[in-house]
Amino acid sequence: MKLKKKLGMGVATAVLGLGLIGGGTFAYFSDTATTNNTFAAGTLDLSAQPETIINVGNIKPGDSMTRTFNLSNQGSLDIKNVLLDTEYEVTDANDDNGNEDFGEHIEVSFLANIDKLDVPIFETTLAELRSMDPEVVDRHLFYPWLGDRGLPVGTSDDLIVQFKFVDNGQDQNIFQGDSLNLTWSFTGHQTEGEAK
Repeated sequence: MKLKKKLGMGVATAVLGLGLIGGGTFAYFSDTATTNNTFAAGTLDLSAQPETIINVGNIKPGDSMTRTFNLSNQGSLDIKNVLLDTEYEVTDANDDNGNEDFGEHIEVSFLANIDKLDVPIFETTLAELRSMDPEVVDRHLFYPWLGDRGLPVGTSDDLIVQFKFVDNGQDQNIFQGDSLNLTWSFTGHQTEGEAK
């Protein structure tokens, strides 16, 4: 009797288990909502005009050249700051320039505006400018010029730059016939991210 009772209990438990499994499937109400979402990245478009700021020949110690260039933001995002990277290559007409770098004798002055040409925002030589970290140049040049506003979308700003072949009062004959090819690379950075 014990075996029959145990067998009966096992069958009853199995039937109950199958009933629970089968009873677990039932009908219910449901509804679905769908959203369509878009993420579109903005653009930074920093433009420098003219592309050739200066192209001059036959300069001599003491000569200075003043030029204006324009930076504009044609993108869809504000530009927080602008970095300037300076590179140049000197072509020596004489093979014996020693350790003299023509860029050390070219002074560059960034000026506030055309009416105040004697008041530079920042003044250095091309050699020093080339060795400076672009972040440092931003603090000394672009931040005083553009300030906290940076370069907002659709705006442009003119900057006057003066180059001078410094007359150091000494023999500079080693630079006769030399040329210097200057490349300035301007890089705009976005403003901080914000809640949208």
